Amino acid sequence: MSLRDQFTEQLKASMKAGNPARTSTLRMILAKLKDTDIGARPKGINKVPDDEVLAMLRGMVKSRRESVTLYEQGNRPELAAKEQAEIDMIESYMPQAVGKDELRTIVQAAVAQLAASTGLKPTPRDMGAVMKLAQQQILAASLRADGKLVSELVKAELAK
Repeated sequence: MSLRDQFTEQLKASMKAGNPARTSTLRMILAKLKDTDIGARPKGINKVPDDEVLAMLRGMVKSRRESVTLYEQGNRPELAAKEQAEIDMIESYMPQAVGKDELRTIVQAAVAQLAASTGLKPTPRDMGAVMKLAQQQILAASLRADGKLVSELVKAELAK
């Protein structure tokens, strides 16, 4: 069952159960998904694949995290709690988060892969290439990782 089908089925179940917060979040996800589908039409795609749906969900989580920070700074804990509940629900549809140790292993493998392909030891100037390789490996393994943490680990590994 695709993510799109899961959203639709869970929306129906949520409406029947009378859960307004869950229903609202699922409607928001489906609306964003429809916008993403419409944006992909010029490329000849009617419905975006699940990997693009996951990218959309990551963007939704990122914007909500920024909102939580702003609400907390503005002393609006009730709005921050609402946004955090939406984040938790959206993340439930995303792949499992990678632990720091596992992420370090992925980053080291990306550095080794770049070194093998270029024949030179990567330097901090190669940060973009290593980040790209690490992100590809994370996505290929159907995992999820915080971009800031990946960046910190890549910087640390390249500084060695």
